[in-house]
Amino acid sequence: MKAGRSWALVTWLMILLLGNVASAQNATEFHVDPEWAQVPGGVWDGSTSWIAPDGKGNVVVLVRTAPYFRMFKSDGTFVRAWGEDGLFDTAHSLTIDAEGYYWVSDSTDHAIYKLSPDGQVLLTLGKPGEAAATNDDPERFNQVNHVTVARNGDIYVSDGYQNARIVHFTSDGRYVRSIGKGKGSEPGQLQVPHGVALDSQGRILVNDSDNARVSVFDPDGNFIESWPYPSRGGIVVLPDDTVYVSDVNAGVVNVLDKNGKLLHSISADRAHGLGVENDGSIYVSGASRMTVMKITRH
Repeated sequence: MKAGRSWALVTWLMILLLGNVASAQNATEFHVDPEWAQVPGGVWDGSTSWIAPDGKGNVVVLVRTAPYFRMFKSDGTFVRAWGEDGLFDTAHSLTIDAEGYYWVSDSTDHAIYKLSPDGQVLLTLGKPGEAAATNDDPERFNQVNHVTVARNGDIYVSDGYQNARIVHFTSDGRYVRSIGKGKGSEPGQLQVPHGVALDSQGRILVNDSDNARVSVFDPDGNFIESWPYPSRGGIVVLPDDTVYVSDVNAGVVNVLDKNGKLLHSISADRAHGLGVENDGSIYVSGASRMTVMKITRH
């Protein structure tokens, strides 16, 4: 059997095993509420691409149709919606930083936008409408898909569906470096990076989605190791270094310790967008399913 086919078989067997474990754990430890958000009108009118708590008791859903932002209280009560039509081409992911700013990746516009909570664009990374021709372009992306902000304000961008790297910027948007050893499946290489997060040690954790793993780099961008979990979704690291990873294809949220050991596996249909409160409440958006879920421990 060819190496590529062998890897694909191993990957799908792993996903199947994790899914079976997830079903068993859901029944005993976790409650998944697919009716959590009380949507005005009762039906979502667009793909619920991402979801993020704002740290103030609210949760914001990023929808691919205007109004792009829909805010709810943690109990699911609707608060407000905003974001005029045309603000984004394809709104993909939402990160809310420690200061309350909103960071949105626009995959087909090849751009990252920093916005105020009322939707005013404050900073743009990338050249909107212009795709990078190479994987090391310091000014352009090619189908960027996620962003996270470090404690010191530095910005890390997952670039993404066509390129295969994490791009590090200073807080004011100056290019620092590209992280990753190019496109592929060898250690340190990436194949459709789909999310990025930092832990308390400054390690850079990457959803290396088409390799069905989380790749770990040190603060200087040097490869350390990989963890074997499906990862075509979001990644969140809590202050205690507990790691949450979602995967849209496997329909699962895996909870890991700081060393990549599996703690829990939770079934969540089409788990694309991912947000986690510090109390462990998990929020998942089902993207094309037009669903959002809240997951809590029994």
